[in-house]
Amino acid sequence: MADILDEISSTLSDLGGAEKIRALIEKASSQNISIPDIVEKGLRSGLQQVGAKYEAGEYFLAELLFAASILDEVMQFIKPKLDAEAIQKTGTILLGTVRGDMHDIGKNIFKMMALGAGFEVDDLNVDVDPDLFVQESKRIRPEILGLSCLLTTALSEIKVVIDMLTESKIRGQLKVLIGGNAVTKEFAQEVGADAAALNAIEGVDFCRGAVKP
Repeated sequence: MADILDEISSTLSDLGGAEKIRALIEKASSQNISIPDIVEKGLRSGLQQVGAKYEAGEYFLAELLFAASILDEVMQFIKPKLDAEAIQKTGTILLGTVRGDMHDIGKNIFKMMALGAGFEVDDLNVDVDPDLFVQESKRIRPEILGLSCLLTTALSEIKVVIDMLTESKIRGQLKVLIGGNAVTKEFAQEVGADAAALNAIEGVDFCRGAVKP
């Protein structure tokens, strides 16, 4: 069992492509390896290796984006076979790009890596009204709210959302993570966010720490 799971992991790590990984998943399934095992010990392991290569400077943004697209295609392939209850969810992230910003590449990379790390991710997409962030935070009750912003002209929207969470008395019920080219660690402190992620790997690491029992 370990051999085929290692092969799935290394193929994703080496950016071998979704088609090859799908074939390996079919082979693993034919060996009666469960889909949860394939996700946990194959795909997630491979994604962790991608993250390690990024942190080591071996991979860059283009490779992260490609890995995210591979994982997205593979997860769509196995979704019909996946019993969601069979995989323990790490936690829930509510995610979106703030009002006035239509960029989603960084958000989507983070989303796929968070999914690969076991989080359930509710993505509100781009140009999200602050009211919607608050309404969905009340409805979904996520552990983490992720606010993405690439444009400096939209940075003020982050503080608007955080202030509205405070006014709605739910700010203390979740962690606010901000990310995107426009944000800095200093800005996160200024607006009262819990953290700023300068890349997707750092963001997922924060989320893992935020949901530890």
